Amino acid sequence: HVQLVESGGGSVQAGGSLRLSCAASGYTYNRNCMAWFRQAPGKEREGVAAVDGDRRTYYAESIKGRFTISKDTAKNTYGVYLQMNNLKPEDTAMYYCAAERVVSTPFVLQDWPYSYWGQGTQVTVS
Repeated sequence: HVQLVESGGGSVQAGGSLRLSCAASGYTYNRNCMAWFRQAPGKEREGVAAVDGDRRTYYAESIKGRFTISKDTAKNTYGVYLQMNNLKPEDTAMYYCAAERVVSTPFVLQDWPYSYWGQGTQVTVS
C-alpha cells in the first residue's frame, strides 16, 4: 500500500523560501515518476514540477527558475522535495505530492496519470 505524506508548508512573506518534503512508503520501485501539484481556492489543480525515473526534471512556466524538484537520494527511500524560492502571493495554494510508476513525458505535469496522492500541505504567501 503506497502512502505519500507531505510536510514543510507554512506561511511566509513574499520573497521568502520554503522546502516541501514528500515521504513515500510502500514502494519497491525506485525509478518512479514523482510530481508536485497545487490547487488554489476556486482554481483547477495544476502541475508544478515533476522528476522522472531518470531524474529528468520538468517545470511549469509560472515557477521556472524559482522552484527546484529533487528526489531523495538515500538508499531505500522514495521521497521527493520541492525547494521554493522567491515565493509570490500567487504561489499560495495547497500543494500535493503525486507518484506513478511510469508517466509519458508529455503528461508528467498533468494529474490524470498519477495513481498515488498525498493529503497536501498548505503554502500561504503574503
